[in-house]
Formats: sequence, structure tokens, C-alpha cells
Amino acid sequence: MPQNEMELEKESAGGIERVLFFLIPIVFTIVLVGVLLTLFNMDFRSSLLQTANKIPLVKNWVPDPKPASEEQKAADKKAQADSSEATIKKLKSELSQQETELKQTAAAKAERDQKVQELEKQLQNAKAEQEAAAAATSEADEDPYLKQIKNLSSMYEEMSPSKAAPILSNLTNLETVQMLMYMAPENQSKILAKMDPQKAAEITMDLKNATDSSDLKVAALQARLQQEEKTTPASTGQMDDQAVGSTFASMDPGEGAELILQTYKISPEKALNILRTVDSATRSGLLEEMSRSDSAQAAKILNKLLASN
Repeated sequence: MPQNEMELEKESAGGIERVLFFLIPIVFTIVLVGVLLTLFNMDFRSSLLQTANKIPLVKNWVPDPKPASEEQKAADKKAQADSSEATIKKLKSELSQQETELKQTAAAKAERDQKVQELEKQLQNAKAEQEAAAAATSEADEDPYLKQIKNLSSMYEEMSPSKAAPILSNLTNLETVQMLMYMAPENQSKILAKMDPQKAAEITMDLKNATDSSDLKVAALQARLQQEEKTTPASTGQMDDQAVGSTFASMDPGEGAELILQTYKISPEKALNILRTVDSATRSGLLEEMSRSDSAQAAKILNKLLASN
């Protein structure tokens, strides 16, 4: 008997232990969850109780949810309103900040565009001034002789071909070439068509071979000098010297000096003779211009001129 009682007690104790083994963790979990829900979210607890009361059988085990008081509702509404107002204020602040940044960016862009426009305007003005200065320098540096040739060429070009052709026919071929060089091709052909065919052919060949205006200028002056020498009466040599001296005295010193230098390359004696026939003032101006153009050649010519005297 005692042994049977002991076995019954052991079986009873083992069953209770098994029940407690499963029940204690469940009870502890339920209590813990309830405490946490109570501490952190009363609304959630009420919602949970309301849901549980709708379930059959379960509603008998859970308490009825306590209705929220008016003060609690008012506090909840106020908290929600405050939260919404704070959110709205924050969004307005962020929007205002973004608008300010956009305005600053737009102002910086406008200022940058204005600076770019000012720089472009300055660049255009600088280019215009540079072009004007270059044009003024080019005009100032242009040879007066060539400038005069261009003006005469323009004058003849405005005349009718029937009137311009006889006048140009009385010039030397090279002088005529100088005039035609600065005319339009169609006007050249019209004037040549009104000239004597042989002279027109000679001028055409000279016009084809003409390249450098400076060389053509010297050649034209030499041709004019030779023509004047041929047309001067040969009865007395003194008259020839006077004519040559008068010609160079009336010429521009720079042009006369260039002509003498070129003549010296062909015939040194003729170049020296020209310097002998002109008066002292003209000779001084010619030598000065020759020295500027080619000082070494001018020194040689002066030495020979002094030696011949």
C-alpha cells in the first residue's frame, strides 16, 4: 500500500509539473504583452479588446474595453493637431528655403548672363577698334603715288569707254597698265576695245605680265622719262639736261630717288648725270630719300658723284 501511494503521488506531481511547464511561459508572455501594450499604446489595447469581444467564447475571457474619456479624446485631437501643425510648419520652412535658393540661383544666373553680354560687347568694340586702327594704318602707310593712281583709275572707270580710251592712249603703255590694273575686268575690256588694236595688244601683254605694283611704278616712271628724253629737241645737250633736271625737280623726292636707284642698276652714268643736272636743293632731297631706301647704294652713288666732280 505505501508503495502504491507513492507511485500515485509521483504521477500526480509529474502531471502538475508538465502543466506548469507549458502554462507558465504562456501566462508570462500574455502578461508581458499586456503590460507593454498598456504602457505604450492605450488605443491599440482598446482596439484589441474590442476585436476580442467580437469573437465567440473569447469575449467571455477578456474584459470590456473602457470607453475613452472626453478629456482623452480632446488631448488626442490636440496632439494630432499639434503634430499636423508642426509638420505643416516644417514643410513650409523647407518650401521657403527652396524658393530662396531658387531665387539666389536665378539672380546668380542673371548676373552671369549680364557679365557675358558685357564681355561680348567689349570684345565687339575691341574688334571694331582694331579693324578701324588697321584700316587707318593701312591708309596712312599707303604709297601716295599708288593712292593717286587708284584715284585716277576710278575717275577713268567712271568715264565712258569712248572718252577714256583716247586719253589713256596718249600715256605710255605701262602708265595705262597702272590705270587698268585697278579697274574691273569688264571695264578694262570696254576701254581696250576702243583703243588702237596694236596698242591694245601691247597693253594687254604688259597687263598680263604685271605683278608687283612697286616694280610697275618704277618701270612706268622710267618709261615716262625715256619718252620725255625722246621728245626733247636734240639740238643742244644743255636743253636735255635742263629738261631732265626740271622733271626730277617737279617729282616727289621719294619717287625720284627710287627711280634713280633703279636707273643706276641699268646705267650708273645716267643716274649720276641726273644728279648733276638737278639743283642743290633737289639733289639733297633725292640723296636723303635714297639713303633711307638703300643707304649702302646711296653712299656708292655719292662717292662716284664726288669723284666725277
